[in-house]
Amino acid sequence: MNDNSLPATSSLIDASGQPRFGHFDSPLADLGVKHFSYFNDMDKPASALAKHFHFKQFQFVSINTGRYIIGLAIADIRYVGSAFCYLYDVESNQLIENSWLRPPGFGYQMSPSPMQGLARIGSKGSCIRIDICQGIWQVTIDTPAIQAELSLTPADKSQAMAMASPTGYNGWTYTQKHNSLTVSGNLHLNGKEESLERALAGYDFSAGYMRRETSWRWASINAHTPCGSLGLNLAAGVNETGCHENAFWLNGVRHYLPAVHFDFQRLGGNSDKPWHIYSDNGQVDLTFSRLNQRSEKLNLWLIKINFRQFIGHIDGIIRDDKNREITISNTLGLTEDHFARW
Repeated sequence: MNDNSLPATSSLIDASGQPRFGHFDSPLADLGVKHFSYFNDMDKPASALAKHFHFKQFQFVSINTGRYIIGLAIADIRYVGSAFCYLYDVESNQLIENSWLRPPGFGYQMSPSPMQGLARIGSKGSCIRIDICQGIWQVTIDTPAIQAELSLTPADKSQAMAMASPTGYNGWTYTQKHNSLTVSGNLHLNGKEESLERALAGYDFSAGYMRRETSWRWASINAHTPCGSLGLNLAAGVNETGCHENAFWLNGVRHYLPAVHFDFQRLGGNSDKPWHIYSDNGQVDLTFSRLNQRSEKLNLWLIKINFRQFIGHIDGIIRDDKNREITISNTLGLTEDHFARW
């Protein structure tokens, strides 16, 4: 896939009040939500309440130290603020987690900018925080199992995947992802210092006027391989109108990938069967075998969430647009099966 990225500007929303769509060559400074001209399905200007409550945002970070996987997320879906943080021990196959749920507008904060801002939830002894400083993500974790002050840094000249696409009839979604980031700082797990020498991380900044009812499948890798440091991001079911978010990073260099299918059994006797993640042209052909999972089901009056994030091993091949093949063997990664009505 050729890189025909648009030049990033200070705001996603243009002078006419509408978003620009496509891939951007770098993260945007601001989404410009207050300047968005939002209309309802009958072409009438949306109310201030609709403009507020229809906007959703979440941020996610995954860290792979080799022995441990750390996953954390903060979400503002307007009707509620929520977050989770888990620690997965590969050797013992044990996962421990913390979660937070807050009433709308209280006890949490989200960054208004992909380049500069703060997202946080919780208080001392049970909190997570993401500071974005000129595009560099800094993560603070203070839970019974994890104490961390970390910086996630891309390789020299490594580029994030940043894009915006139409969503539904009048909406839009901006998503920005960057994988295979080096990790520095301090990390203590269960009271013991953990080396960050081979740690790699990835992040996800997503925001916009998403569909009231949406779902997606997703896969991610941040790992050292015989080919070098590898980051991978694949998704289906979301952010696919006109362009999509599939990409991999090899030693910091970003390569776009085509659309992919996720073939798996959600329920029933074959739910442990490995996933098959593939593209029609053969450029992506992967299997995923799960080891453990973090799941959540929330069924409230206005919102409904059915979330499963799996940790496991990914095997197979991916090819860049010059048909160079990268073999992935028994590599730790994540997948996700997510439904939301928000």
